[in-house]
Amino acid sequence: MTDDLAWETLAAETAYDCPGFDVVHEDVRLPDGTETDFDYLREGDSVVVLPFTPEGAVVVIEEWRQAVGRVNRGLPAGSMEADDPDPRAAVDRELREETGYEAGSVEFLYTAEPANGYADSVFHYFLATDCESTGQQDLDFNESIRVETTAFDDLLDGVRTGDIRDGRSAVGIMYYALFER
Repeated sequence: MTDDLAWETLAAETAYDCPGFDVVHEDVRLPDGTETDFDYLREGDSVVVLPFTPEGAVVVIEEWRQAVGRVNRGLPAGSMEADDPDPRAAVDRELREETGYEAGSVEFLYTAEPANGYADSVFHYFLATDCESTGQQDLDFNESIRVETTAFDDLLDGVRTGDIRDGRSAVGIMYYALFER
């Protein structure tokens, strides 16, 4: 059954594509019959990992973000790839690639659509525990990442003070603080 708020897509095309995202242009019909167009960013699904070491420290990254021209501190995260059978598989890969850590166990936390007014992005949040460093990072060619560990309360304080500005990370940290701790 179709919702009476649903828009009807009349035509769709990729207006622009590049590594990481596409811009999609659609011709649509609104519920009142008005025909117009709508553009959105197609990014797809990503995972965000809150990784704890056996000692209770959180593995965090500092990553250069060209769009904002600064280093952002936050949680390991990344897009699902075509050969990832599910978000859980992407957690293992992203954690290993970005940090050189592997988790003893992983638990699903939450799924969010962070910008559904202009993007189809979906973030799947996971808690990883008993994370141990097993080797070197395996970064993508366009990633510049430092790895460190810190106390969870310091991360939470970083959200409060604005030190952590990465929205994906802030949501995961706050979710954990509110519902899981």
